[in-house]
Amino acid sequence: MKVLGINGSHRKESTTLFFLKKALEICEKEGHETETIELWDKRLEYCKHCNHCRDHPGECSIEDDVPGIFRKMKESDAIILASPTYFACVSGRMKALMDRSITLRRDNYTLKNKPGGGIISGASRNGGQEFVLSQIINFFLLQEMLPVSDKQTAHFGGIAWVPRGSKPEDDKLGIETCENLGRKIAEVLKMMKS
Repeated sequence: MKVLGINGSHRKESTTLFFLKKALEICEKEGHETETIELWDKRLEYCKHCNHCRDHPGECSIEDDVPGIFRKMKESDAIILASPTYFACVSGRMKALMDRSITLRRDNYTLKNKPGGGIISGASRNGGQEFVLSQIINFFLLQEMLPVSDKQTAHFGGIAWVPRGSKPEDDKLGIETCENLGRKIAEVLKMMKS
């Protein structure tokens, strides 16, 4: 089965990518194929609420990289969304992708029943990571997906804290939460397969 990770960071080789890779590595160890999409280099326009997708389910009037990302989301069996914390919100690039996903919802809930997990990184210990995870979980619920948490650590998903001057590998607990999210995704996929 295939697990798709989407990194919403605006930066190449970001801290968020480091933690997303930790979850995907566990999924691979559990026998799943993985793929990563990074949004930093994608052409990603904002939803114009033109309602083209209401009248033409599955289609969007905007020509950019989003339809290709949605195709990968549809082909996957589970999705992990990863975002840095920007003012206690997902990144602008991740939010734009979420807003554009109305086409998937209007296309007979294309992502319905796929497991989904969230990973959040932040530079402050109490920088709003749980608020951001809540936004991702709400996205999954609106798409009628199955939100998955980590196992026995942070309870909401992967939560990382990397203060200025430190490195992602210094956050042992953050790494553990992301690896546990990968374990839980793999566990749910195994249950769904049997």
